[in-house]
Amino acid sequence: MKKYIALSVSAALLAACGDNNKQQNNVQTQASEQVVEQKQDNQDSQQASASSVGKAFALKYPETRKGEVVDVYYGTEVADPYRWLEDDRSVETGNWVKAQNEVTFDYLEQIPYREQLKQRLQELWNYEKVSSPFIEGDYQYYYKNDGLQNQYVLYRQDAEGNEQVFLDPNTFSEDGTTSMSSISFSKDGSLAAYAISEGGSDWRKIIVIDTATGEQVGDTLVDVKFSGISWRNNEGFYYSSYDKPEGSELSAKTDQHKLYFHKLGEPQSKDVLVFGGTDAQKRRYVSGQVTEDGRYLLISGAVSTSGNDLYLKDLTKPDSPLVTILDHNKSDTYLLDSDGETLYLVTNLDAPNMKVVKVDAKNPTSDNWQDVIAETEHVLSPTVGGGYIFAEYMVDAISKVYQYDMNGKQVREITLPGVGTVRGLTGKKDQQSLYYSFNNYTTPSTIYAFDTKTGDSSVYMASKAKINSDEFVSKQVFYTSKDGTKVPMIISHKKGLKLDGSNPTILYGYGGFNVSLTPSFSVANAVWMEQGGIYAVANLRGGGEYGKKWHLAGTQLKKQNVFDDFIAAGEYLINENYTSSDYLAVRGGSNGGLLVGAVMTQRPDLMKVALPAVGVLDMLRYHTFTAGAGWAYDYGTSEQSEEMFKYLWGYSPVHNVKADIEYPATMITTADHDDRVVPAHSFKFAAQLQAKQVGDAPTLIRIETNAGHGAGTPVSKSIEQYADIFGFTLYNMGIESLDKPSK
Repeated sequence: MKKYIALSVSAALLAACGDNNKQQNNVQTQASEQVVEQKQDNQDSQQASASSVGKAFALKYPETRKGEVVDVYYGTEVADPYRWLEDDRSVETGNWVKAQNEVTFDYLEQIPYREQLKQRLQELWNYEKVSSPFIEGDYQYYYKNDGLQNQYVLYRQDAEGNEQVFLDPNTFSEDGTTSMSSISFSKDGSLAAYAISEGGSDWRKIIVIDTATGEQVGDTLVDVKFSGISWRNNEGFYYSSYDKPEGSELSAKTDQHKLYFHKLGEPQSKDVLVFGGTDAQKRRYVSGQVTEDGRYLLISGAVSTSGNDLYLKDLTKPDSPLVTILDHNKSDTYLLDSDGETLYLVTNLDAPNMKVVKVDAKNPTSDNWQDVIAETEHVLSPTVGGGYIFAEYMVDAISKVYQYDMNGKQVREITLPGVGTVRGLTGKKDQQSLYYSFNNYTTPSTIYAFDTKTGDSSVYMASKAKINSDEFVSKQVFYTSKDGTKVPMIISHKKGLKLDGSNPTILYGYGGFNVSLTPSFSVANAVWMEQGGIYAVANLRGGGEYGKKWHLAGTQLKKQNVFDDFIAAGEYLINENYTSSDYLAVRGGSNGGLLVGAVMTQRPDLMKVALPAVGVLDMLRYHTFTAGAGWAYDYGTSEQSEEMFKYLWGYSPVHNVKADIEYPATMITTADHDDRVVPAHSFKFAAQLQAKQVGDAPTLIRIETNAGHGAGTPVSKSIEQYADIFGFTLYNMGIESLDKPSK
């Protein structure tokens, strides 16, 4: 959920994996579900089946102690009986987690086709996946997974095409829970610094190696968080972190980000503080980026996930002062490229849909900016490579790409292989061949080579996925939300599917933090659809699909718009006979977990199954954990004002579970090492639901151990999670058995 967090090794890698919603920008993993077309004589018999399957045995939940904690907000008393579950290090919390998992997994083991789901996922997951290549020094690097490897392996080829393993994260730990989250090479490619995550934590370690020998150079850096790695020649690199918090590192508040320079050969204790660390102006997110020629350092500082100030340092002059480019956080502005003293910036300052500007580094303030690519009606996401700018636009969440020279003259529109999402088109200035990936909900990721001079694209690496895309179809629709706003949604399913209201359907959403959900292929989605299920993704307000205005329309006192958009999406699917309430599941993760929690408590009648994952569910206290206060731009806080408190209290899932209400079958998923959205959110929500749920629908919480917010999750764990989620969903929709997959 953080603006300045690299959740993946590369966007290209995620496209190759096929299990992401977007790229990061702020990458969000999309969990997909498998469904089965249940053929019966009529809908009455289907509903009768749905009322009996999934209730084969009574559930006895662990007893959750109620405390007597009461907070007072502006004179209003708010009870928080499960506050003790916030202590992730206590024995009592540990015992509660163990007891909940025993109940959950006992239930899941009763599902007759759970193992069948797992086997089918393994079958389709087991194919070679390769990322777009990139050039560093004398080598071409790329990520590859042979099929079911827990982590992608980084390979490289020399000029003669000789391939070798460069780094294999599968060797970092026996169970695959230590992942490589990012890597950065020095300008000449002779050194590489890579960051590892252990158990899914956002806290990282950085290791430097000599790329020729593979030997480690210097000590391992520790306690690094929400950081890039940007080299200054071969001397060292810039990175960001917080002081290690007192108390639990998984939940204690961190709100003072700092930028350091690490000089190779020196101990970390001697790293130089470059920016941040003053109480006068705390910044929760700080990053540093060196221009490709090594001449300038640009420093970004932000107090929230939206907006940043920006500074410049001339690295050619010892002890040069910081020069202010922007002294406010009214825009999102970052470095795109440089050419000598000319800086190219991407900004939404006075341009909500983004534009590219250039400015002389000697006078870099915004009044000297010159437009290179002006704002249009569509959201711009530019990249650079081969001496060109590639302007990717989102047109109703679909990619359209144009090539420009560095003066802003359009060279051509790039002909894409279809309607979907493009990632890549980046590289060094002297590269003539660049690479990009293309995929959508029904088309596995294929990598293309693009010639910057001729504009020709050719297939570089075809997907080896065991899926026939011709069997499926995706359709974009526009439905009307509560206030009359038109909202796009893409609905994907097998061709020839009968729209009789009986199709098991997953409705997925996010709706926040300027994140855009663009079409992306997922193995799990493919399994879902091959069995006759429907997968629908709604592009809700709060996201970035239509620029800053669309984002702001789903923030703070307008957050209800997001929930209304999601509810309207479900109603559309029902009214158009794609599905019915008995066969509708809603799913979302992180901010999307909040979405599911809010919608299921506001409209429990809308869906049969609710699947909130790693959700922000306690809206009165979210800002007191880790870097959660940085999310206030989207949410506001309970301390902000009485109006904001009452608004948050009005939809906070933990505080809006009512007694004597029959909620949908719910499986909450979280992880014990999630230090992004701490698991206490999910723990407290589960406790409230279990205490107040009426009827027979189960309320379970599945707590992954030695795992975090989702990034770097081993393939083996992902397959197990999906099989459990799919099984739970289908079982509670009344599906008694699975059809055999089509050949």
